[in-house]
Amino acid sequence: MVGRRIGTGLLVTAIAATLAACGGGDDDAAAGDGAVGGEVQVFAAASLTDVFEEVATVFEEAHPDADVTFNFAGSSALVTQVAEGAPADVLATASPGTMDDAVAADVVDGSPEVFARNALVLAVPAGNPGEIAGLDGLADGERFVGLCADDVPCGTLAADVLADAGVTPSVDTYEPDVRSLLTKITSGELDAGLVYRTDAQAAGDDVEVIEVPGLAEQTTAYPTSVVRDAPNTEAAELFVELVLSDEGQAILAEAGFQAGGGG
Repeated sequence: MVGRRIGTGLLVTAIAATLAACGGGDDDAAAGDGAVGGEVQVFAAASLTDVFEEVATVFEEAHPDADVTFNFAGSSALVTQVAEGAPADVLATASPGTMDDAVAADVVDGSPEVFARNALVLAVPAGNPGEIAGLDGLADGERFVGLCADDVPCGTLAADVLADAGVTPSVDTYEPDVRSLLTKITSGELDAGLVYRTDAQAAGDDVEVIEVPGLAEQTTAYPTSVVRDAPNTEAAELFVELVLSDEGQAILAEAGFQAGGGG
């Protein structure tokens, strides 16, 4: 019954069990009655790692015969994998652009729905050894700086943020997804980088956030959809419904995500 993902995960927090016990009305309908089963393969953006683990626990409690497994990676890589025939039931990316690529490739069903939004923060290792004070610090060639690769949503958003600020970064590494970048910041390999606020929150005391005025106003939207020809379409539909339900939205909010706002 315990479904798990491909890659690294954290223990599920108490909110998942609490929400599973307290749901009611339409949310119970979204969670289902335990009738579905089998493996549910969810391809999701790396920044959804912790929160989707919690959603999976609620889903599996409602559907004891179901087993949620995850493939967490950069959004563009996920779309490529699904387009090339990798078996998947649900796709959740960190930008409308990457989901548009999935729609263009005809690999998702229906109209993808936005379920959350996220913003970048300027993150530094605990203690701020590089003495970073703002975005200008990313232009200092004496500091070790990392960003997400340009072809993934966190990299695209970072490029927009820095262009708006008039900052030309001196980048030592471009990482394939935000979790790879976060790992290099928490380990002290980098002096600073731009990661999602939710990832910085998940890292706890291992990182410090340098507040940058206006940065929180520039966000990316997260759309999700059932994959066309999904091996387990019924369970996939119920998983998406749970993410969009009040239960799912409460879990996302607890993890620091903003409301999706539709679209």
